[in-house]
Amino acid sequence: MRAVVTGGAGFLGSHLCERLLDDGLEVVALDSFLTGSPENLAHLVGRDGFKLVKTDITEYVHVPGPVDQVLHFASPASPIDYLQLPIETLKVGSAGTLHALGLAKEKGARFLLASTSETYGDPQVHPQPETYWGHVNPVGPRGVYDEAKRYAEALTMAYRRTHGVDTAIVRIFNTHGPRMRPNDGRAIPAFASQALAGDPITVAGDGSQTRSIIYVDDLVEGIMRLLRSDLEGPVNIGNPHEVSVLHLAEEVRRLVGSDSEIVFVPRPVDDPSVRQPDIALARRALGWEPTVGFEDGLQRTISWFREALQR
Repeated sequence: MRAVVTGGAGFLGSHLCERLLDDGLEVVALDSFLTGSPENLAHLVGRDGFKLVKTDITEYVHVPGPVDQVLHFASPASPIDYLQLPIETLKVGSAGTLHALGLAKEKGARFLLASTSETYGDPQVHPQPETYWGHVNPVGPRGVYDEAKRYAEALTMAYRRTHGVDTAIVRIFNTHGPRMRPNDGRAIPAFASQALAGDPITVAGDGSQTRSIIYVDDLVEGIMRLLRSDLEGPVNIGNPHEVSVLHLAEEVRRLVGSDSEIVFVPRPVDDPSVRQPDIALARRALGWEPTVGFEDGLQRTISWFREALQR
């Protein structure tokens, strides 16, 4: 078996490359290094069956030889990235998805699209099941990411219906773990970096907005089960344990052992008020649910940030 992972040098992509290799597959990682880093894959370079190729999939995709699985994970994924790279984000969701689907069609491969809970926008249904169509502002600053992923989902289903490509869609909820960038703008990297440095911890708004965070190992397991099933999705993969952003900041501070002050900063435009996955489908169809506890996962991520910041 041979898999292609677009965005393979990113946070999630690198963990998927590692898991696929460990499961005995050959892996071709494609990445432009726009937001990903070859450092995330340095420990895999030299392993039998692994190949890293620098390429921009918005321009062209070619992989010689047979391919059994295409995992499309290329995209800026943190607010600081897609707000600074709006055109690139839209291009990878449109042209990049088109090219990745074309590769899967050419090779007769199963195609898995990394979509996001951001397709639900600022939801009016809580928790969010896959049947909910979302509440997204297409002309707001976050629309470049939300609508890129919504378009990618529509394109994926069009290829399934028109060309018979074997496709699946995973909607990923807030994920954390090793290889996140300390300055990527997301809550846990920001809180952990600030607490470890003894700097003020910046919480957006009054911190009452909620998130449901999942540790990366649980996410990868859910993705692999979806990949190896015949389910088309979309399927929510996330942890339904919902907490406020303020509580998350307080827990990170406590686990770090920091006395950093918590300060409140303006809330971003269209910042979702709530976020919680309904994972009934994943439980029923994939036999999957998260196993890493909230505090255990945070401890693992904080340990990685502590080592990364020391380096």
